[in-house]
Formats: sequence, structure tokens, C-alpha cells
Amino acid sequence: MSTPPPLPTLYVKPGCPWCAEATRELDRQGIDYRTVDVFTDRAAADEMRQLSGQSKVPVLNYHGDILADFGEAELKPFLAARLK
Repeated sequence: MSTPPPLPTLYVKPGCPWCAEATRELDRQGIDYRTVDVFTDRAAADEMRQLSGQSKVPVLNYHGDILADFGEAELKPFLAARLK
């Protein structure tokens, strides 16, 4: 029996409207993911910066594919290309 791949990770900060937009879109599409608050978790913030090369949120790590500092207009085609 194989282990399922880890869930996609969405890095967010409180009060970020783009983060809320990303959460709504992921939920709307029925995608399971985990949310990490980089405002309260310094290790997660460091991890996000290492993955994306920047400190702006949201950042989505979708099974190794990184989408950084995005809005819904960027998220929809990113997901569509991966959910074929």
C-alpha cells in the first residue's frame, strides 16, 4: 500500500484578501490542502521564502509546483493545468 502524496500547502497571513480569495477558490474546486500562517509560524515563513524566493503571500505549494504572490486570475489557470 502506497502513502498518499502530502496535501498542497497554502501559505497565508491574517487579513490578506488574496489569501481569502485563494482559500475560497481551492474550497470551491474541492481541493484538499493545508493552510500555514506564516505570521505566527517563523519556520513556515522561512520555508515559504525558500520555496518562493520572496515574502509575499499567498504562496501555494502544489505538489512541488510553486505559485507565489497571486490572485484568483493566476490561481485558476494554475490549477486547471494540474487537474486535467
